[in-house]
Amino acid sequence: MLNFCPNFERDCREFLLTQGQSDAAHDISHLTRVVKTAKQLALEEGADLAVVVPAAWLHDCVSLPKNHPDRSSASTLAADKAVTFLTSIGYPTQYMNAIHHAICAHSFSANIEPTALEAKIVQDADRLDALGAVGIARCMQVSGSLNRALYSLEDPFCLEREPNDSLYSIDHFYRKLFRISSHLHTLSAQREGKRREDVMRSFLAQLALEV
Repeated sequence: MLNFCPNFERDCREFLLTQGQSDAAHDISHLTRVVKTAKQLALEEGADLAVVVPAAWLHDCVSLPKNHPDRSSASTLAADKAVTFLTSIGYPTQYMNAIHHAICAHSFSANIEPTALEAKIVQDADRLDALGAVGIARCMQVSGSLNRALYSLEDPFCLEREPNDSLYSIDHFYRKLFRISSHLHTLSAQREGKRREDVMRSFLAQLALEV
């Protein structure tokens, strides 16, 4: 696909397997899905794959737990490490600034606005992985690692209280996940985000019947 560096995706994958992960929701499977989605969005939106693909692979090459005090710096640390790695395998230098920005801007906690189409696509692809069936599974993985209860016995679906996702897994849907679709940048991602959000709302409807 990128003829100037044909084996870089293999090299990225091998590099990532040596880096560890902050939790089960940010493993190589997450990265592989984000790359797949980012490629699709890039093709639909006409973005530069030479920026999008390496940024998608390496966006979590530094990943800190959700409750880590330096969490907001993780994406910048990842961007720095990614550029160092890509330089070591001979990736063209003209793409480095754009890749660095795309990785920095992907994170919620960093609160950096993506300014280029490629950065918007990497952010969209990463956030889409928090939605749908896989988004439900990842939410439960992270919540389990943080010892959160599944839901509040008194008000499971936040009908009469503010969501508190430091205590309850389901509250994270209301506090954060259901806000993602309306903040995606590209039309392609917005369409997919709405479809995945519908899956999550169906899950909650079924959960309500069971509890």
